[in-house]
Formats: sequence, structure tokens, C-alpha cells
Amino acid sequence: MRVVAKFGGTSLGSGDRVERAASSIAKAVEAGHEVAVVASAMGSTTDDLLSEITFEPEDRDRAEIVSMGERTSVRMLKAALAARGIDATFLEPGTDEWPIVANDLGEVDAEETTQRSQALADRLDAVVPVITGFIAQNHDGDVTTLGRGGSDTTAVMLGRYMDADEVVIVTDVEGVMTGDPRVVEGARNVARITVDELRNLSFRGAEVIAPSALAYKNEALDVRVVHYQHGGLLDGGTHVEGEFQSLIDMQETPLSCVTVAGRAIRNRPGVLKTLTTALSDADINIDSIASGMDSITFYVGQDEAERAEFVLHESVVGDETLSSVTVEENIAVVRVTGGELPNRPGVVLDIVQPISEAGINIHDLITSATSVAIFVTWDDREDTLEIVQQQNL
Repeated sequence: MRVVAKFGGTSLGSGDRVERAASSIAKAVEAGHEVAVVASAMGSTTDDLLSEITFEPEDRDRAEIVSMGERTSVRMLKAALAARGIDATFLEPGTDEWPIVANDLGEVDAEETTQRSQALADRLDAVVPVITGFIAQNHDGDVTTLGRGGSDTTAVMLGRYMDADEVVIVTDVEGVMTGDPRVVEGARNVARITVDELRNLSFRGAEVIAPSALAYKNEALDVRVVHYQHGGLLDGGTHVEGEFQSLIDMQETPLSCVTVAGRAIRNRPGVLKTLTTALSDADINIDSIASGMDSITFYVGQDEAERAEFVLHESVVGDETLSSVTVEENIAVVRVTGGELPNRPGVVLDIVQPISEAGINIHDLITSATSVAIFVTWDDREDTLEIVQQQNL
């Protein structure tokens, strides 16, 4: 099996942890597996280096400075592997075999990087490459960086381009947990999670795998997250399944917009629970929810609108802080879902501006970490879909 193993800063945070990492790599190699290693800077080295930059360096000088942490890590890990009789070599920008080429904005040259990665993969039966995470080189050979979480991106990218069977992210958490164990009692490991789920969690603060890394995962590549104390690379942790699909689709049937108005409704604890529970008890599915200071809007199937209005009206008349229920029919929704959406500044403007320029009124816009839903009148649905499909999303 071909494995790319990435060791985070905490997992290399001391000499003992470097030794532990080297032992787990050696065990996998001795079992007959091909292993490539990606190393982050030890502990908080990168942050420490950044904190000492009290002047305004050029971007290339900054990249050279912050790369020192990863450069130290690969040398430590290579030496620890050599001490265990493992033939290893460290790779950093500037070496002949360096695989990752990107511009100064961190945008990867996929064609060049694929060619270099495959050439490196051809040597895995003879040597273990220990590769600096987070950093890359441009076409002129200058050092550049892949941004925060770049070591995760390095690992999953190389896993894909080297045709690896699995990428193992070794970190300081026991895979994905049901909650933050520092806050929630009884938090436990999640054995399996989809790319869609994890990417959304990552954008909302879950520090497991950098969201940018998950864009490189495809269906054929297994990704797993394990704790550095686990001791082995080949089992345990959380399996990340599937691949993130970029998709533009349109709801095939019309929706109705059912709005409940009330005074400072947004500041009322429990009001959303009350209303959604009422709809749930009536077996009415909610497609989407939008909220404002004085209203909550539920998008439901048009064939359910009358019942939804009746159910919500019952809640309104029973609560003096709620004012009224209104219904608007013949609403369409076009959804854009994509792995690269969060990495594109101005992407919402790119979507809505051409719709506006076409004279189409946007009824509502609901966004999440990885999707944008555009609500328009039913008669405008085809034109809206065509406009969105013409954008390079």
C-alpha cells in the first residue's frame, strides 16, 4: 500500500514525539508499505517566527523565514528514520526532486506538480521522502507558501498526485469527535465522516483538517485522521469518505415562502424551536430557513404551504410577541455547491451581480460555508440557472 503520512506540529513537538513518529513510519515501511512523509513545523515554531517579524519584509523574505520550522522538522525526522535503518531523504524547495510548484499566491500548478509527484512516487520502493509541508516553490525557484493549514494541503495533494492509497493525518486530536472534549463531557470519536460534513465543520472552527486540503480528495483516495499517541499509521482514527462535488442545480418543484413576523424575534430564545417543532409534528419538511431581526421565513414545498400556514398561525395566536403569518408562492431555488467557493473572495458578488444585471429580482439569498442558494420567482428560474451556469464557479 502507498501511504502519505502528514505529521502536524504537535505530533513533532518534542524529541520524544519525533522518535514516536519515526517509529510509526519505520513500522509501516518494514511491513512492506511505500511511505511518503509530510512534516509541519515543530510545535509553535511558525507562530514564534511570525511574532519575531517586527518589520515589513517582502513576501519572499517572509516565506523564507517562516519556512525554517518545516525545514528543521524534515531534517530531524529524516535523521530519526536513518537511526532506525530506514533509507530516507528530506526534500525542501530548491532540491531537484521537490514536487510542489505554485505561484506567489499559493495557487498550485497542477500539471507541473503532478509530473514531479509521479516522478517522486516512482522512487518510493527505495527511499522514504520527508517533505516540508506548507511551503512550495514558484517557477523561478523562489520559496512561496500554501497558506494556513498548508501542510494538510501538501499531504492530500501529494496523495492524489502520487496515486497513493491513503493519506494519514497525524495530529493532536483523536480523529473527528462528536464535540470538543475540552468542553463537552462524553465526547467520542466519529469512525466515519463525509468530505461534505467535515469541510463544513472545518470552516466553522473544527481544527481537524484544513478545508483547502479536502478539495484535493477524490473518491479513490482514502483519508484518515489519527492521534499522534496512537502509535500506528495503518489503523484507527476517523475515515473521511467521498469527495466534494461542485454542483449547480435547481429545485424541480416550486416552493412557498412562509414568513412569521414578530417583535425582536431574533432575540427570543426558543422561538425557532417552537416553530420548527410545530412543522415537524405536522410532518412538513423544511427546505430552508432565513431569519431577520423581526421575522423568520420557512421555505416549504408549495403543496405543503397551506398546512404550514395553518400550523404556524396556531403558534402565532398563542404567542403575543408574534404578529402574523404570510405566504408567497411560486418560488424557485438555484443552488451552487462547490469545494472552492470559500477560497474565492467575492464569489457571492460573482453569482448575484449578473443576475441583477439581467433584471432578475433575488427573493432571498442563503449561504453556508460551501454553498449559495438563490431564491427567485418561479418564472425567472430558467434564466437564473442559465446565468449561474455561465459563471466560472
